[in-house]
Amino acid sequence: MDDTERSLVGALHAGDVSAIELLYQRWGRLVYTLALRSLGNVADAEDVTQQVFVAAWQGRAGFDPERAKLSTWLMAITRHKIVDAYEARAKRQRELEAFMESVYLQSLSWTDEIADSVAMSQELDQLEPVAQQIMRLAFYDRLTHTQIAAKLDLPLGTVKSHIRRSLLRLRARLEDTDDA
Repeated sequence: MDDTERSLVGALHAGDVSAIELLYQRWGRLVYTLALRSLGNVADAEDVTQQVFVAAWQGRAGFDPERAKLSTWLMAITRHKIVDAYEARAKRQRELEAFMESVYLQSLSWTDEIADSVAMSQELDQLEPVAQQIMRLAFYDRLTHTQIAAKLDLPLGTVKSHIRRSLLRLRARLEDTDDA
């Protein structure tokens, strides 16, 4: 270890902020290049470079110049941060795939619901006007028989009769459609 590196290590251990600046000036380009070549993405390489020097600053007390050179220590931190970036990328990819699968499965459900709704709407269109209105209030607005009777100013028994007859007609038509 030369005198420049020895003084750099001393300043780093002493918590001198200029030491991390000197580390960055000396090895920042190498750290960035390794990260960029490994990750293939400028933003990821920049993030890794920043993480390396933050980790070096935070872990400066653990650096032992008797065990490794300063550059070797920084390259070990760089390798770890690159591995962390790959793991984060893989996690994001798994989360994205899980999200896309859930959206796909929901869209299948929506497609079935839309198809059912369209089929029901077409069948309701074939009912007489009063029955059609009652059925739409029951199915789409989810009103009770009593609420429908009050809204249309009809006797409750009339509403119930229309719903029963309409359901029987709809079922018969839908069964005919299924058989075809």
